[in-house]
Amino acid sequence: MRGGRVAIVGGSVGGCAAALAAHRGGAAEITVYEQAAGRLADRGVGVAVHDGRYAELESAGYLDASMPWVQVVRRRWYVRDDDAAPLGREIGVMPFPFRMYNWGPLWHELRRRMPVTAEFRTSTRVRRVAAAPGGGAEVHTECGSDRYDLVVGADGYRSVVRTAAFPDVRPEYAGYLAWRGAFPAARLTEADRWAAEDGVYVVFPGGHVIIYRIPDGTGGHRVNWVLYAAPSPDLELPVDAPTSLPPGRVTESLHARLAHITEHLLPPYWGALVRLTTPGELFVQPMYDFTAPRYTAGAVALLGDAATVARPHTGAGAVKALQDATALQSALATTTAWPDALHAYDSARATAGRGIVDLGRRLGRALVQQTPDWHSLDQTALEAWWQRADGSGMFGGGRLGRQGP
Repeated sequence: MRGGRVAIVGGSVGGCAAALAAHRGGAAEITVYEQAAGRLADRGVGVAVHDGRYAELESAGYLDASMPWVQVVRRRWYVRDDDAAPLGREIGVMPFPFRMYNWGPLWHELRRRMPVTAEFRTSTRVRRVAAAPGGGAEVHTECGSDRYDLVVGADGYRSVVRTAAFPDVRPEYAGYLAWRGAFPAARLTEADRWAAEDGVYVVFPGGHVIIYRIPDGTGGHRVNWVLYAAPSPDLELPVDAPTSLPPGRVTESLHARLAHITEHLLPPYWGALVRLTTPGELFVQPMYDFTAPRYTAGAVALLGDAATVARPHTGAGAVKALQDATALQSALATTTAWPDALHAYDSARATAGRGIVDLGRRLGRALVQQTPDWHSLDQTALEAWWQRADGSGMFGGGRLGRQGP
């Protein structure tokens, strides 16, 4: 396989990692197709990487200490109390060994590490991918088509490549949304109430918000938060197909639902923190999940969200994509024929993908859809509840090479 041609569809974090994997696996020609025209590095949301998974990915050469991060060591759980205490009542504290990244700077560092011989085509929308006569696969764009020995779909949960490989697979709406925002930490009031090494879970009936700091790419911090809850009945968002609302396009009813939660269900300090987010910093993502039946089909391999979408409660989205890249590199480097490499890659990742989807569904039920009486929980009860919710111990991602729970 040395000297082969590989196409990567999607140029985000997973796509850059896939290009690294193909290069290290022996590909001579690598082309990355990215439909966005602007700078992907301008995206500024949080990415969590468990310390244990970081160590494995550092050893594999996909992360390193020069990539800016914020270390979090614990998570504090708060619930609104009747006496309107600013932070609410703390119901428990748990270890939370995570490195928190900013998506943009992380993408920039991975993009910078791509081989100089790789061609990165921006503003290029892939229309379809099809089997090529005589083997391999063809990538079709508005400008024509090219044949490759391998096509890697790293084009996210609305993947064109997955649709070509498994047209019957459709992401399934989970019944609730994530409101997300990030803003400069300098905007915080009374910032000393919240230690930088603390991740915060603020829980309420039917949902929760997770809050943590991330690097801003210039040596400072941003505040990153994700709030999960069901929308109001008059949801103005079609959810039968994967979609999201970027900043500036969040509907009035979704703004109103978020305002109600921050005012009436969150403790005063945390509600005010969320409201510091400007409309230009707020976006909404309906929650979906699915996994393709296999990670490969013909001369196509799927990676990251193109293969498996797990709800973000797992804390493993970016980890999963980087682990997929590591497995792809190993498969390419240790086999001598493309079908053997594809079989090895599927064997390494398909079971793990199903496991993380199952975890996301369990955590979704526990944290949003079937929440406990939070006010009745203390440290012991919270730990027992979390043990039941996590179950497999895969929160933050399974160990590299581990096959499922």
